[in-house]
Amino acid sequence: MIKYQKDTDNIVTLTLDMSGRNANVINHEIGDLFLPVLQHLQEEKSKGKLRGVILTSAKKTFLSGGDLEYLYQANDPAEIFHFTEKLKRFLRDLESPGVPVVAAINGTALGAGFELALGCHRRILLAAPRTYVGLPEVLMGLIPGAGGIIRLMWLLGIEQAYAVLTEGRRYSPHEALEAGIVDELADNRKDMLDKAKAWLMRNKEGRRPWDRQDGTIPGGTAKQPAVAQRIVQLTAHLAEKRNFLAPQAILNVLTEGSKVDFDTACRIESRYYTHLLRSSQTKNMIKAFWFDFHFIEEGKNRPKGFGKFRPRKAGVIGAGQMGSGIVLACVVNGIEVVLKDVSKSIAERGREFVANRLNEMIAHGRLPAEERAGILGRIRTTETSKDFEHCDLVIEAVFENRNVKQKVTKEAEMYMDEYSIFGSNTVSIPITKLAETSVRPENYVGLHFFHPAEEVPLVEIVRGARTSDETIARAFDFVRAIRKTPIIVKDDWGFYAARVQNTYILEGITMLQEGYPPALIENIGQQAGMPKGPLAMADDIGLELALRYEQQAAELYGAKYIQHPAVSVLAKMLEELQRPGRARKAGFYSYEQPDERQIWPGLQEHFPVTQQAYPTEAILERFLFAQVIEAMWCMQEGVIESVAAANLGSIHGWGFPAFKGGVIQYVHDYGPAEFVARCKVYETGFGQRFRAPKILRQMAEIL
Repeated sequence: MIKYQKDTDNIVTLTLDMSGRNANVINHEIGDLFLPVLQHLQEEKSKGKLRGVILTSAKKTFLSGGDLEYLYQANDPAEIFHFTEKLKRFLRDLESPGVPVVAAINGTALGAGFELALGCHRRILLAAPRTYVGLPEVLMGLIPGAGGIIRLMWLLGIEQAYAVLTEGRRYSPHEALEAGIVDELADNRKDMLDKAKAWLMRNKEGRRPWDRQDGTIPGGTAKQPAVAQRIVQLTAHLAEKRNFLAPQAILNVLTEGSKVDFDTACRIESRYYTHLLRSSQTKNMIKAFWFDFHFIEEGKNRPKGFGKFRPRKAGVIGAGQMGSGIVLACVVNGIEVVLKDVSKSIAERGREFVANRLNEMIAHGRLPAEERAGILGRIRTTETSKDFEHCDLVIEAVFENRNVKQKVTKEAEMYMDEYSIFGSNTVSIPITKLAETSVRPENYVGLHFFHPAEEVPLVEIVRGARTSDETIARAFDFVRAIRKTPIIVKDDWGFYAARVQNTYILEGITMLQEGYPPALIENIGQQAGMPKGPLAMADDIGLELALRYEQQAAELYGAKYIQHPAVSVLAKMLEELQRPGRARKAGFYSYEQPDERQIWPGLQEHFPVTQQAYPTEAILERFLFAQVIEAMWCMQEGVIESVAAANLGSIHGWGFPAFKGGVIQYVHDYGPAEFVARCKVYETGFGQRFRAPKILRQMAEIL
């Protein structure tokens, strides 16, 4: 539904208000809805009865992105091309009525929603909290498809447009103004509409730069040598994102589109959009970051029958990087925090950490400077547990030692009431064991944040043997309240993320033992899409922890446990060579400089290269298969409760390739039957760890 209102100055306000939806969304029908409105505007203009148009929304947001449910199913190239060309024609009609059009952006406008705003002659954005604009399609393996790339290029130039498009950032109002993607900010809705009208009264003609004979792209086109050279450099930088198709497609569209007229450039964009949307990579990423994300966000795994928990005040024990990161995640989302350490002066270091991070956010335009004092004011530092008296929950983030964790739990619970919950941020100690000394084990839960806690969007909620459903539900709501993604996991060895991540690490270590060059192992690990090579990741988590997970597995499975071949290497590194990892500046790497590392030269002596052939594809698959198989065991053993949680947990938890859509989606993309068949090949060649679990074999039979 589009509300049409005309004032005495012949300025028309079009208000988007799609019925049956919480938000306006651009889909394959919106052009048809606008067609009669645009025709009427043309008629009004021809009669001299139209001065300008204001486009705004009746919803809390301005306009959401494209209809991803529709796009995920779309596969016919002609249909996709027609869809994107239809949106482009609609926006061309909107920006070409011969009168100026202002987008009065009253709330968030992302993706195709912001492309609509780009199709207007001026953009005025309401400077409200939690309002964002931008073109984040690249984060789902997509590119803008309604002319957004071309319009941004004409507004900003090739290089700046490339940065905006490939970063996939959601811009706050102040960031958007600084980046040049909006023209003006407004304090409130009335101010926004008043500014829109004032601009229209000053500007009679509506003509975009690309529709003017003297219009030029800022900085020049790809025909110019200096610009062409810069494009070569950007292409080289894309080697770091070699597994992602969308950034390269964006650069191609900018390069090719800069050499032709606007409408031809838009058709070039449509062709790349069509090709990309049909790719398995894009489908995988839409599945993970849209469908799986919303499955979790809507609480499909949250225990039912409990009202929503709205935490107001949290306690955090430990002012180190992890504890301070948790504090920051809380206070920026409106939750008061009592931060405790052994002394108030040490606790104050946590406040300093938060203050410094807030300064960085302000410097980058992600936080209005006037909010800083209020956010810091939510932190109270202390050295006594008595200050936890009125906390809704308390989270410990102390040293990874069972006795230390149980000690701080006892101290805190002395002052916590019977309704508050206690969360442990442990990475390897079973929650059930930690809860043995708790006076209310039903209120005790694992809350496993990932480093850095203020940035990583995932939290594992670990259910102990006596943790109640209500506590799980409340923990889930807390994680959502700090705008992170909660996945509920069983209290098993390594929980979910660390357990599966360890298989990648161990596989790399095994290859070292098999005689492959360490540099090759690391490079292929990154070629597979992992954030680091397995040896670097082993150093970062610590070889003792990697070994501890295997020891826990041995304890759990008993006689059924088959020792991983990497265990002997870990034992040698720890016991004989005394190289436990990065924390001691000695592991598979050496650390001569604080921010640099090099593969330890001594590896050649203790693990000589004996392999003559380097089957890159098989090595790459071993890395990914090892993780996927372990994730499937987790599904079979009830460690993880849903496919959505398994997929997002793998991407956010340890960096499984996002373009694969997560560990379970990888099987669907590979083909379940083909995957199981390949497992048999690797099982024959490398051992029992590649045996496909029953749940995987059943998937292959069903599909």
